[in-house]
Amino acid sequence: MTAVPFSTGEADPYRRGQGPGHGQGHGHAVGRGDGGPAPKRVVVGYGFWIFLLSDIVMFSAFFASYAVLAGQTAGGPSGHDLFDQRNAAVETACLLASSFTCGMASLACEVKNRLWFYAAMAVTCGLGLAFLGLEANEFVSFIVRGAGPTRSAFLSAFFTLVGCHGLHVSAGILWLLTMMAQVFAKGFRADIERRILCFALFWHALDIIWVALFTVVYLLGAAA
Repeated sequence: MTAVPFSTGEADPYRRGQGPGHGQGHGHAVGRGDGGPAPKRVVVGYGFWIFLLSDIVMFSAFFASYAVLAGQTAGGPSGHDLFDQRNAAVETACLLASSFTCGMASLACEVKNRLWFYAAMAVTCGLGLAFLGLEANEFVSFIVRGAGPTRSAFLSAFFTLVGCHGLHVSAGILWLLTMMAQVFAKGFRADIERRILCFALFWHALDIIWVALFTVVYLLGAAA
């Protein structure tokens, strides 16, 4: 068998710009995918998902703590005594509806329709504030009844888990108002659209966490 000598000058069919069907200097590497970095929108979205996963890990720790301490009432009221499922159901409806309107705002952003963007974001803000108002009223009613966060380990875990979610919703509303102000001042620039994308991911993630919280805390707690 005769060995074929390797020549550095030999044509490589997969060399950049020299593949079949491509002329000299073409910007694609045939057989190895399209070269070049990913669009910035994709990179930003991917990076923000990593942040959201770290947030979900934190909530997972709070859920685990609540599951361990749910029965530690120290002779005080339990979830069955305190939780109002109707109030929790209204909170859930507000947050899920806000997720829909947030999606509508994202669509309005894609077509660059300011009127529908402002309307959808305003409704999202109103539903978020309604959710926070119901949650704050629930917390106050518990404290008035002597079921504050220091009453038992169960209530400490409850206020920590639900309160942490409420803080995230509050931060989301501030972010929402900031996005509305930026669109009003600067329009739908590429960097602002990326921020709106990250906000939408954040808001939808809060809805997913609330569904888990509503199931584990309110439904199972009231039935226990």
